[in-house]
Amino acid sequence: MKGWSIFVLFLIVVSVTQIVYAQANELDMELEVSDEEKYLLFGGFVIAIIGIFLFLARDIILRKKTAYDKEELESKKEKTYEKYHSGWGDDYEEIGKRRNTKEDKEFREASLNDELPDYYKTLGVERDATQEEIKKKFRELVKKTHPDKTKEDSEEEMAELNKAYEVLSDEESREKYDRYLKTD
Repeated sequence: MKGWSIFVLFLIVVSVTQIVYAQANELDMELEVSDEEKYLLFGGFVIAIIGIFLFLARDIILRKKTAYDKEELESKKEKTYEKYHSGWGDDYEEIGKRRNTKEDKEFREASLNDELPDYYKTLGVERDATQEEIKKKFRELVKKTHPDKTKEDSEEEMAELNKAYEVLSDEESREKYDRYLKTD
C-alpha cells in the first residue's frame, strides 16, 4: 500500500512540473484560420440560428387558419376577441366556484329580480314533463306561431319559445333552471 502512495505522489509531482514548464515557455503559436474556414464557421452558425428560430416558431408556422383568422373583424384590430375568448382558461376552475357558469349567473340574476320566466307555462307543459312531451309541445306551438305560417309579427313570441325549448330540452340546463325557478 505504501508503494502505491509513493507511485501516485511521484506521478503528481512529475505532472505538475510538466505543467509549470509548459506555462513558462513562451511559444509563438498563433491560430491561423483561412478564409474558407471562416466562411464554414459563419455558415454553420447561421444554419444553427435559423434552425433554432424555426424550432421555436414551429407552432406559429404550422398553425391552421380558422374562420376567425380569415375574416376582417373589428375585434381583431382591438384584440378583444383573444382577450375574452382565449382557450387557456377554459379548464381553470376556482375553488368553491363550481356553479358559476354563464347560464347559472343568468338564471340567478333573473330569479333575484323576479324576471325569470316560467318556461313550463310558455310551452304549456307540466314540470315533470318528459323530453318527448316537451319536444312535441314545442313543435305544435312553432307550427301555430311561426311568422312564415301566421304572416303576423310573432318574432318575439318565437324567440321566447326557442329559449324555453333550448333550456328545457337540455337536461343540464333544465336542472339549473329548476334550481332557480320560484314556484308559487
